[in-house]
This record gives sequence, C-alpha cells and structure tokens, in this order.
Amino acid sequence: MTTFRKAVGTLHLWLGLSTGLVVFIVSLTGAIFTFQDEIRDATQAWRKVEVPAQPTELLLPSRLQAVVEHNHPGLKPAFFMLMGPDRSAVLYTTDKQGTYFATALNPYTGQELGHLDLRKDFFSIIQALHMYLLLPEEIGGTVVGISVLVFVVMLITGIILWWPKRKTDRKRSFTIKWGARWRRVNYDLHNVLGFYAASIALILALTGLMMSFEWVMKSVYFVSNAGQEYPAEKTPPTVDTLQTVAAAPQPVADVLYQQIRRGSPAAKMIFLGLPTSPKQPVYSIAYERALYYYHRDEYYFHPVSGQLLKSIPHSSKSNGQKMADVNYDLHTGQVLGLGGKILAFLGSLISASLPVTGFMVWWGRRKKPKKQRSKAATV
Repeated sequence: MTTFRKAVGTLHLWLGLSTGLVVFIVSLTGAIFTFQDEIRDATQAWRKVEVPAQPTELLLPSRLQAVVEHNHPGLKPAFFMLMGPDRSAVLYTTDKQGTYFATALNPYTGQELGHLDLRKDFFSIIQALHMYLLLPEEIGGTVVGISVLVFVVMLITGIILWWPKRKTDRKRSFTIKWGARWRRVNYDLHNVLGFYAASIALILALTGLMMSFEWVMKSVYFVSNAGQEYPAEKTPPTVDTLQTVAAAPQPVADVLYQQIRRGSPAAKMIFLGLPTSPKQPVYSIAYERALYYYHRDEYYFHPVSGQLLKSIPHSSKSNGQKMADVNYDLHTGQVLGLGGKILAFLGSLISASLPVTGFMVWWGRRKKPKKQRSKAATV
C-alpha cells in the first residue's frame, strides 16, 4: 500500500470512528422520514377530506381559526397550511411554553378532524432527531452539520480506497462474495454498497448541508448564478412603523389569503403566515403542487393592513434561488416522484449501514495478529 493510500485510510478510519454514531442516527432517521407523507396518509385519516359534489368555496381562514380558538382556548395561532382541495387545512398553534400543536380541519365545513401535540408526534420526533439529535437546536444542528460535512469527506476517501488498483480487481470491487466468511461479506458490504450508494449519499449530504450551513447555501447560490447577485429576491421588505395605516377591513388572515389566491390562482398548497408583530412583515408562500416545495411564489404583507409589500413569483427567480427552493425536494428524493423517494430511502439506509460495517471491519482487524493485520490492510 502506497504512503498516499495509507494516509487516506488513516483519515477515513478516524473520521469514521469520530462521527459514525451521528451519521448512523441521521441516515436512519432520514430513511424513515422519506415516506412520512405516504405513511401519514395511510394511518391518519384526517389528512384527507371528501370534495363536495357541487363546487364549493373553501372557508376563509378566520372561520377555521375561530373553530380552533373555541375548541382549544389559550393557544396562539402561528400559521396555516392549506394542503389542497382534497386535504384538510391545518392550523399550527403554540402554548405559553412554546409547544407547537397542529389542528386539522375540514376546509369546507370547518369540522375539527384531528389535534396533535407535536412533541408526541412520531415523525416530528424523527425529524428533530434527524436535524439536531433532540439536543438544543443550535448545538445539535452544529453537531449534525459538522458530522455530515465529515461524511462527505468519508465518501470521497472511501471511493479512493475502493478504487481497484489492477484490472483483475475490478470484478471483485463490484460484487459481494456472499459465500465467503462473515468478515469478508461484511468487508464487501461496506465497500461495494458504499460505492453504489456514494452518488445518492453525496446528493443527500450536500442538500442537508445547505440546510445546516448558510455558507453552503450561499456557495450554491453563487455558483448557480455564475457569480451574479440578485439582492431583490433575497431582501425582505421592512414595515414602516412611523407610518399610520388603517386596519384591514376584515380579518388580516382572510385579506392575505384572498390576495394569494388572486396572485397564484393555480396554487394547490399555501403556507399562510399570521401576524406575530406589528413591526414584522407577514411571510406566505403559494406552492404549485401539494406536498412539493419547489415551484413557489412568495409574498410579504403588512401585518396590520394586509397590504402586499412584495411578491416574488417563481418565474422571476434566479437559477440560484430556484436551486435553494428545490433543495428539500432533492433531499427527500421527491423531486423525481416515487422513484426518487425509493432511491433516497435506499441511499439513506445504506449510509446508515456504513458506520456499522466500517466499525466491524476495524474491530475485526484489531483482533488479528500483527502480520495478518498488515496483510489484510493491503486487500
């Protein structure tokens, strides 16, 4: 083994041992979360509603909000998710401790269909594990981000170590020798599966890093725009607190909703922000497809009057902003539909297996006599 490969192998080993547990947790929870919408639809009947036979307008947000305030007094409205014509509308609220709740309602009748404490929701817990290991968000997010960054280095060094030195080694490098002893099978599982999943795992890791580190997001934005800046699409408007404005003639949430419907009539899903401060604009998003987050029109409104302060339609966005918008759909694989989700699931599952099989390779070599260990290192 050359000095270079020895150095790469040492780097690969110690980086893997130092971050293996975090990579295992993040990858496994990522695999579980991939099909969260499909599993929720199959197990939570309240996510779907029957569309009336006669054309019927959806109830205005204030009507739905009134139902939640009546049924769950003391909760403060945070935002709405209007999921589509055949799906429930969901109002997210918080209590005095900052705990989030989700209340699903029939958007045609206002009937409450379900109420969740998100601290106890399975997929909310999985998501929190995936993003920050159930630690305080700033600490856990940093640990996860650094570990995923190390995982990218691991993928690159792993490919270097896997790369066959001789033509005669190529067939062995692409296949798992199932009939061999378990240590050999484990070695092949680590190397061969790692190679096949490397490209998918790299996409999942890089899109995850875009969520963890602003500098990664800015780098992707810069490269996608060939170095050109578009400050107008990245700078939110400000609310002039010195200017006196008239209150909205009807509930602000209704005013915002109606403007979004006029601006994005084809939108199937809407994130409707609610005023939290008279000094901060209200941010809302209209999505072209339900449960897909790429094609989005963005809106900023005055928190008191409901006046539109700024809109950023999808068609006007730069390539860099579109890359930022598609990031979540890339990360979960759903940008390619069901096939993409299956690839993301398998890539995440294999990524979770790599720290386990890698640890077993290292542990097995530790138990070998020194001569056997040095011989094994050349394989």
